[in-house]
Parts: sequence; C-alpha cells; structure tokens
Amino acid sequence: MRRFKPIISRFPSPNPNPIITTLHSSPFSSSSTSSSPTPLPSKREQRRRTREIATLLQSPPVPNPPISYYKIVHGHILVSGFQSDTFLGNVLLYCYSKLGCIESARKVFDEMPERNLVSWGTVIAMYVKWGLCEEALALFLESRRGVDEGLNEFVLGSVVRGCSGLGRDGVGVGGQVHGFLVRVGFSQGVYVGTFLVDMYVKMGQIDEARLVFDELMVKTPVTWTIMIMGYVRSGRSDVALMLFSEMSDDGVVRDTYLISCMLSACATLQCLVGGEQIHAYALRRGFERDASVLDVLIDFYTKCGKVRSARRLFDRMVTKNMVTWTTMISGYMKNSYHADAIELFGEMNLLGWKYDAFACTSVLTSCGSVQALELGRQVHAYTIKANLESDEFVKTGLIDMYCKCDALVDARRVFNDMSDRDVISHNAMIEGYSRNEHLYDALGLFHEMRLKMLNPSLLTFVSLLGLSASILALELSKQIHCLMTKFGISLDTFAGSSLVDVYSKCYLLKDARLVFEEVNLKDVVVWNAMLFGYAQQPENGELNELYYRMQLSGLKPNEFTYVALVISASNLASLRLGQKFHGQLIKKGFDSDPYVTNAVVDMYSKCGSLKEARNMFDSTTWRDVTCFNSMISSYAHHGQVGEALQLYDKMLKERIQPNYVTFIAVLSACSHTGLVETGLDHFHSMYNFVIQPGTEHYASVVALLGRAGKLSEAKEFIEKMPIRPEAIVWRSLLTACRAAGNEQLGAYAARMAISADRDDSGSYILLSNIYAIKGMWHEVKEVRNTMDSNQVIKEAGRSWIEVDSKVHVFVAKDKAQRESDAVYSTLDDLVRHMETHYSPEIT
Repeated sequence: MRRFKPIISRFPSPNPNPIITTLHSSPFSSSSTSSSPTPLPSKREQRRRTREIATLLQSPPVPNPPISYYKIVHGHILVSGFQSDTFLGNVLLYCYSKLGCIESARKVFDEMPERNLVSWGTVIAMYVKWGLCEEALALFLESRRGVDEGLNEFVLGSVVRGCSGLGRDGVGVGGQVHGFLVRVGFSQGVYVGTFLVDMYVKMGQIDEARLVFDELMVKTPVTWTIMIMGYVRSGRSDVALMLFSEMSDDGVVRDTYLISCMLSACATLQCLVGGEQIHAYALRRGFERDASVLDVLIDFYTKCGKVRSARRLFDRMVTKNMVTWTTMISGYMKNSYHADAIELFGEMNLLGWKYDAFACTSVLTSCGSVQALELGRQVHAYTIKANLESDEFVKTGLIDMYCKCDALVDARRVFNDMSDRDVISHNAMIEGYSRNEHLYDALGLFHEMRLKMLNPSLLTFVSLLGLSASILALELSKQIHCLMTKFGISLDTFAGSSLVDVYSKCYLLKDARLVFEEVNLKDVVVWNAMLFGYAQQPENGELNELYYRMQLSGLKPNEFTYVALVISASNLASLRLGQKFHGQLIKKGFDSDPYVTNAVVDMYSKCGSLKEARNMFDSTTWRDVTCFNSMISSYAHHGQVGEALQLYDKMLKERIQPNYVTFIAVLSACSHTGLVETGLDHFHSMYNFVIQPGTEHYASVVALLGRAGKLSEAKEFIEKMPIRPEAIVWRSLLTACRAAGNEQLGAYAARMAISADRDDSGSYILLSNIYAIKGMWHEVKEVRNTMDSNQVIKEAGRSWIEVDSKVHVFVAKDKAQRESDAVYSTLDDLVRHMETHYSPEIT
C-alpha cells in the first residue's frame, strides 16, 4: 500500500480521478491490509470493485502508462483476492500483451484457475503479434483440449495469421489449418477468409489465394486490396489490373492505398492507358490532393517515359515532401534527362531542402552519365558533411560516377575506404575497369573476390564478358562462360545476350547461336545480340530467318533491331534491302531516333546513294556528333572532299564538339584529293579540342603525304611519332611506295610493318606486288617463302551476288557454297569455250 500511493500521486491530474479515490479506499485501503479480520464483501460489492479495477486497467489516469503501473494493479488484484476472476484476468492479459510483456502475460494465463475462449484467443493473438507464430499454433492445439466453448472468428483469424507469419515454410501447416476451417464451417466467412487470402499471398501461393477469394460470399475493401497486391508482388500486374476493374463493378470503394498500389502496377507494366484511367478516377474522387497518391503518379509517369506529364504534376503540388523531390529527380535520371535532374537537384538545395541518400545516389548517376566530374565531387563532399557517405547505395553511386568520369583512381579510393565491401561494390568497380578496358585491374579485383569467398553474381560475369568482348579476348570469354556454368548461373537474358555478343564479335557465330538457343526466355535484347552477330557477315540467310522467327514469337522489334537489319544491308551494299528496312522503321516511328538515323545514313552511303544519305541527314531534327561523322565519312569515301569539309564547318558552327572519329573522316577526305596543308592544319587542330591523335590519325597523315608524293616527309613523320607506330601506319607508307614505284623505301616500310605485326598478310602482299611490278621475281619468291615460314595466311577473297532476294557468297577455292558443283561446272564450260573460240592478239 505504501508503494502504490506515491506512484498514483505522481500522475499529473489537476482534478482527482474518482477511480483513484476508490482505489485508495477499500479494498486497497490500509484497513484492508491490517491484521484485524475483515468480513467478506457481498457479491454486489465484489462486482463493484471488479469494475473499478477493470476501469483502472482499461482507462489508466495517464496515456501510455509504464509497465510498473499494470504490475502495481496486478499486485493489488492478488492482495485483494481477485486472482480467480476470469474477467479481470482477461483484461490483464490484454494489457500485458499490448505492451509486449509476454512472460508476465503467460504467467497470468498459466495461473488462471478458469480460462474461457477470450483467454486463449488473447494469448494466441499476443504470440502472433510479437512474431512467435509457432508458440501461437502450439497453444491453439492445446486450447482444443482445454476449452469446451465453440470457436469464434477472432481465435481462428489469429491462428491463420500465425500461419502467415511462418512465410513459405508454413505452407503445409497453412494447408492443414485451411482444411480444419473448411470442416468447422469458417472458411467462407469474410473475417477468416480475408486472413486466408493473406496467408496464401504471403506464402507465394497466389493461385490458392485466388480460389479462396472467389469462394467468399462477401468481400471487404481489405480483401480486394490483399488479393490485388498479391498479384502485383508476384509479378502478375496484368491480372491485378483486371481484378481492379472487377472491383469497381462490385461497387467497392477504392481508397488511396489501393490507388497507389495500382499505379505502381501500371508503372511496372508500363501500361500508360490503365494508369491514366486510374489517374482520372483519383481526380473524380478527390484523391489527387493526397501527397502519397501524387508521389506515385509522378513515379508512374516517369516510368512510362512521360516525363513532362510528371513534371506538370510536380509543379502543381503546393506542398512537396522529400519523396516528391527524390522521385522527380530519379525519374529524370532513369529517362536520361540528366541535365534536368542536376538542375532540379540544385533547385532543391536553393529552397533549403536537405538531401537524403536516395537523392544523392540519383544525381550521382546523372553526373556520371554526362561526365560532370566537378559536380560529382561536390555531391561527394556533401555526403561526407551530411554523414551519408557510409550508405552503401551512396558508396556504390560514387564508384559508378567516378568510373564513368574516367577517374578510376578516385573510384578505387572510395572502394578501398568501404569497411564492408560486398558483391555490389565489387561489381561497380569491376564494371568501371571493364568500361575503361583495364583488363588486369578488373581480373585482379575479380581474383580478390574469389579469395574473400564472395560469390560473384550475374552482373559480375556480365561486366567481365563486356570487357572481353570489347578487346576480342576469346579465350577469356570461354573461361568466364565455364565459370558461369560452374557457379550455376543460368542463361537468362543478361548472361545470354552478353555471351551471344562476345561470341559474335569473335566471329564464332555457331557458338553464339548455340547460346542463343539455350536461353529459355528471350527478350528483345537477346534477339538483337544474335541479329547483330549475323549482320557482321555477308550472308543474310540466317539473319532473315531469325528476324522472321522473332516476328512469329510475338516480340516487337525495337529501334536496335532495325539498326541490325540496316547494318546487314550496309555490309551487303544492297540498296533494295536497305530501303525495305528503312520503310519498316518509318512505319514503326523509329526514324527520328539518332542511333537509327546514323545507321540509315551509313547504309545509303555504302550503297552509293549519297543523295538519299544527305536527305536522311537533313530530315533528322536532332543531329549529334555521330550523325555528322556518318555523313562526313560518306562524302570522304566517295571523294567529295568539298562537301565533307563544308559539313565539318557546319558542325562547328552548330557548336557540336568534334571527337576522335570526326578527325579520321576529315583527314581521310583530305588524303583522297591531296590537300596536304589543309589536312595538316586539321591534324594540328585536334589539340585545340583536347583530342590526342591516335594510330588511325597518324596513318591518315602518312597516306596524305604519300599520295602527294612526299615519301621522305611521310617517313620522317612516322619516325617522329610520340607513340610506337603500328603496322597500319607503315602499311600506309608501303601503299604510297607501291604507287610511286619506290621499292627501296617500300622494302624498308614492309620490314617495319612486319616487325610490328608479323601476322599482317597485307604488308607481305604489298611488298610482293612492288617487286612484281619491277620484275624482281627472285625477291617476290623470297617474300612468299617468308610468308610460308612465318605461317602467314592471306585472307581469302570474297564476293557475293543477290539473286531473287537471296545473297550468294563466293570465296576463293571454297566449295562450301550449296551450288558450288554447278558453278564450277559452268566455269569449266566457259574455259573450254574460250580455249576453242578465242585467240589473244599478240603484238
């Protein structure tokens, strides 16, 4: 009694609580605990005191009282002799379970002389609430032996929730409980039925959940929401949309949570029409004023590529929260509107908002994509100041940003500073090394992963395959393929497309096709990888067959599909085929894509139709440096130097920065017509654009000087190169020597080319031709013998002809062509006819 009064008196209440006053009196007064005998209270008095104690438990004098308050009341229940009261015991059970005092609640339960269904249900619900689902199910089994009362929905609902808490491990138990509910007739009640639907959804048994859902006579909005969200989370958003439509037919009111969930489903499916209809419904119901709905709407429109619509919603919002800003910045980033993402990030700072880790990660991705290194460093500094640097996503974003900005030293420093380097951080660093073709660094980091017992993921192998494909490292690609098999990584779309790409680039089309056929679920990326592989070879029979199969599969070609087809027509120099594919991509609306435009311009150029190429170039609304390069190269290859140089000047006037490839095209154009001074001026101007000349540029200058007859200047230019001349540079001089008939300098250039690349058959052939023109047959024989001793094989000549929309390829001394017997028989007849009827004129 002395401990109880001070605690009660500490509760701040200006007006004394009458219940506390009652508590101070009998049975908790000093007289009740004195040594003198007290007569037993009447039943009426007992009921009054029971109600008073129950009120103290259910309506404490202060909100959220400490556990000690309930323990004091519990103690006085014991002192006053009310421990056998089942009603008070149930109330006390509820209070303890609400606060998570599981041991105290269980002690009360075990000491209760009489328990009813409420007692059992309260403890079962407590176990479920605090995650002790196995204990809850065990207690339910015990209750069937200890309670004579019939079951109710409250207890059974708690039992089903207990099965749900077991997750996928509770499938068997959940099925047994479901069978029990069917037997006792509770399976179709809306309360228990809703929990059953939820149980099967959480266990991943979406079809079983749908069966229970369909059998329910009455469905609440909660039931519909659980079923719809089950379909969304299981990746069947299309079914969720159909169910959402059925929900309106039943007249069920849809709340903001369900609207948000359905918009997320539409975003996953990129179902613009369905999302717009839900948006219209939200407008009619007045949900658009809800911030959570607006945030999901912005996310939906950005994921469907409607960035402007998302921005209009963003601008109309009166009150924006952190989620709103980060969603819009992320939407810009994911749609490659990187400049807008960076601008909005700055605006957010000006308005006084503090960035979170998600906003920093999104803008770091944009900084990397546009190579805004300085801004990326500023964001890095902010993450340190705001204590966000330890966030794993921020760390990975920093590594990715620095790698894309070619600051590999900074990226590695961030990587090394990470205390817990996982597979994701290793993947980001390996991808950075792979993108910059740092083979040994990438493989070294991969070796470190193996030593640390970190199992590589699919993205690890995809990055390494991308690197091996870029440097045409066939053996490395095969080893990576074997490791993928060893680690049990299945050939999904990412791995399959990467392997197809690497084998295609190494001209192993049969191996690429085997990998392609092994991929079970082929998306458009896998099909495109195989189409690009076939586009590299002259024969288009396999390409046409594969494209036909792709159309039959129901998969829609994208812009990259048509680029592969156009490239195939370019390699065949087939104007008819190129025009056919051009017409198809116009119908599909891909003709405005810069990547497609560049391929079409190149195709018309290689097919000799410069007029069509220029028309395509002029019609495009957005010309980048690649588009200009394609057109300048087209003019250069066709000897129209004036047009090429005029287009280069136009490019500079439009403030488009030339790149490495631009100067190859310009120097090639100057070389064709001997514009030595102009070509040299352009060569030296490369430094003004911070472009270091490469092997192709030096080879073009040598060809420029050589065609102008300045062989000694060309030789001197090579010898002064700041980098080691490769075989192609010496071969340019060798070609000029052949045209000028200078066998001495030609022999020197050939020796230097062969020393740079002893397997370069072109240098041997050019030198042999120089000697043959001069009648130096002994030297010709020596060159041929050197080729044989060095095991240098001349690449076989190849030609092709298109007949009845089919391309036939012919290789010298090759009988792989299907109709080779008929071809050689016809050639033999022609030779015999010439020998019989043709006599050469000898003067």
